[in-house]
Amino acid sequence: MDIKDRQILRALQQNGRITNQELASKVNLSPSPCLRRLRILEESGTIRGYSAEVDAKAYGLPVMVFIRIHLNPHTKEVVSNFERKIKVLDEVLECHLMTGPADYLLRVMVAGLDAYEDFIRGKIHPINGISSIDTSFVYGTVKKTSVFPACG
Repeated sequence: MDIKDRQILRALQQNGRITNQELASKVNLSPSPCLRRLRILEESGTIRGYSAEVDAKAYGLPVMVFIRIHLNPHTKEVVSNFERKIKVLDEVLECHLMTGPADYLLRVMVAGLDAYEDFIRGKIHPINGISSIDTSFVYGTVKKTSVFPACG
C-alpha cells in the first residue's frame, strides 16, 4: 500500500458516498487509475464494506455502555463459549480482547436502563465463566471518528 492508496482510503472514510470523479480529483489522480486502485483495495479486503453512520438517539438507542468482562476460569471452553455467545448479541456492537484487569471490553447500545438490565440479566448473566461485570455508561462523546490518522 502506498501513499495514494492511503489518501483514497482516508477520503472514503471521510465520505463513503464520494463519486469516483470527486475521489480522483481529491487524491490527484485521473478517474481510471483511481477506480483501478479502488477496485484493488476492495478485492484485497482492505476495504471491507461501506455503511451509513446513523444517529443512535434518532434510531431509538440513546444509551451507550462500555462493559468490562472478566472470565474465570480461563479455559479454552469458557473462552470459546463466551466469544460464541457474544457474537450473536445484537446489542454488542464491539467486543475487544484486552490486556489488563478485564479480559474483554464490550461496546453496547440499548434503549434505556430497563433495556440494559434486561440485557445483563437475560443475556450476559447466563453465560458461564463470567466472574465480574464492570459497567460504565456514556453520558457524552467528546470525539468520534472512523478516519484513520495519516501514516507513511
